[in-house]
Amino acid sequence: MPYRPTAKTEARRAAQKQLLLKSALTLVTQHGFQGLTISALAKSANVATGTVYKYFNSKSDLCTAVFKSATEKEVNNVRETAFPNADSEAVSCRQRLVNAITTFTERAVKAKRLAYALIAEPVDPQVDAERLNYRQAYADIYAELIREGIKSKEFPEQSVEVSASALVGVLAETLIAPLGRDQQHPLNEREEQALLSALKQFCLRAITGLPT
Repeated sequence: MPYRPTAKTEARRAAQKQLLLKSALTLVTQHGFQGLTISALAKSANVATGTVYKYFNSKSDLCTAVFKSATEKEVNNVRETAFPNADSEAVSCRQRLVNAITTFTERAVKAKRLAYALIAEPVDPQVDAERLNYRQAYADIYAELIREGIKSKEFPEQSVEVSASALVGVLAETLIAPLGRDQQHPLNEREEQALLSALKQFCLRAITGLPT
């Protein structure tokens, strides 16, 4: 009779995987994906290398799992800001767009090394494919918000898909250099705030067609 894992066994296995993912995310936050290896994770999590391989077949699988877990959290944060509750329409589309952009950019500059790893660090093709998927997930959020703004006459008629994709591109590309700077020469707080303010102004002008 083939072995069938019990609910307790499955729960224990799921808990162990989450602990490994948590340790792996810490490594990426500190060193980027280049610092995440099977052996480094085993040492960090205080387990045998073979234990890690029980959950991840390769470094590529490990990095992909960490990327998906971390990026899904960021996407959810932006979505919750853009559509905070069932009564989202009580807040203007313009303000929710500002809030969504602010959430993305402020979280990025707060966790620079992790943000750079998620947005732009050279990675395995498997991770890069997931990066494209999640860029689309961000675009879908902006598209839904822009479409709502057009319907309510807050935003002018425009190509929703192009505008949404452009927002994702502008935010990501503009942040790459500041996030990837040598940590010995980071932006100071004033420079960070000026950058984030300029980004919000640009995005608002692009979508609303009006000065901010």
